Amino acid sequence: MSPPVRELDPWTLLLWLGLAAVSLVALYSTTHGPAAEYIGPGVQDNFARQFLWIGVSIAGIAATLLVPVRFLRYAAYPAYAATLVLLVLCLVMGVEVHGTRAWLALGPLRLQVSELAKVGTVLAVAQLLSERHTRAGQDLSFALKAAGLIVAPALLVILQNDLGTALVFFGLVPIMLFWSGLSLSVLLLMVSPAIAGYFALVSTPAALGFAVLFTGGLWAYSGRRSIAALAATFTAGVTALISFVLRKILQPYQVDRLLSFTNPGAEQFRQGVGFHLVQSKAALYSGGIWGTGFMQGPQTQGAYVPEQTTDFIFSVVAEEFGLVGSLVVLGLLAALLLRLIKLGADVKHPFGSIVAAGAVGVYLIHIFINIGMVTGMLPVIGLPLPFLSYGGSAMLANTALLAIVLNTHMRREDLSIYGY
Repeated sequence: MSPPVRELDPWTLLLWLGLAAVSLVALYSTTHGPAAEYIGPGVQDNFARQFLWIGVSIAGIAATLLVPVRFLRYAAYPAYAATLVLLVLCLVMGVEVHGTRAWLALGPLRLQVSELAKVGTVLAVAQLLSERHTRAGQDLSFALKAAGLIVAPALLVILQNDLGTALVFFGLVPIMLFWSGLSLSVLLLMVSPAIAGYFALVSTPAALGFAVLFTGGLWAYSGRRSIAALAATFTAGVTALISFVLRKILQPYQVDRLLSFTNPGAEQFRQGVGFHLVQSKAALYSGGIWGTGFMQGPQTQGAYVPEQTTDFIFSVVAEEFGLVGSLVVLGLLAALLLRLIKLGADVKHPFGSIVAAGAVGVYLIHIFINIGMVTGMLPVIGLPLPFLSYGGSAMLANTALLAIVLNTHMRREDLSIYGY
């Protein structure tokens, strides 16, 4: 059954095109402005390559919208298995870039398999959870199976020495399970170690204070001593573990990388691992309210901000277009997330709904960590900003998730006839 064109959501496509346009503007500035003389010839080509990848992604959207929704469900597990095989191949014969073995060479092209693995994982988890008539939060075995599907690629990505991308997978566990029926108290319990870990890096007393307040609050909310006991164990345990690792396990340079975000301007960080954050924050301040103007940023055009086309592309936007431009970009991203949530809520079949939740989860984690890096609120762990940062594999994978959500929403009536 071919869905009418009027069922395709135009607002999602317009938001995607808006973000892609911002990406091209920022990339053109960094590769054709004064900064071009400081960057290598490979980076200078990033604008042209991103333009090409956006064109390929548009074709990919059109192709994905033609795929029957039943095929998406049938292909979920095979696609997941294929990405696991590719992740293993990366460990064996992958190309190493900046210490991370995450790329497979396909002639002149390099494919970052972990980006594609996000798509396969979201599809597989959505298919698994949609096979239940009951909510996943009420079926512990299915919840554990879903978590296992997510953790498996995360562990392979860790072996590739790409902790940042692995965090995206781990972050999907509570998000997708919550959307499928996990209780709020269990969700909070699952995310508490990450919050406690952040506080432990900033200040041990702050982490312990969070552990006490969180445990008490969760006990009052849930009324269950077992939940409160787990909360105390998770938060206090993570705090103790991180303190031990920082003091006894990691080398000094590794500790500096983790802690530099807490005070990047300190003497021990400023000229080393804190340099990125110092320059990025200087670019943010330099932009002011209205920005310094297109290709006029003293920090970004002076090539002081590293990785301007990838991890720190938001610094370019903030400096050249100021607070106003930054809010426009954040507004586009927020509007896209809200739109996808609405599309997922409109789909009554759990497969389409959970796919939308997975896509939102992937984007949200990337946005949260990337903006946190750029503003100095989080350690620099190398995660791109969705649809803005340069990267062919990331653009294709993120757009594929978007197109699949559009497809399941457009064909939501077809989806419902296939049952659970």
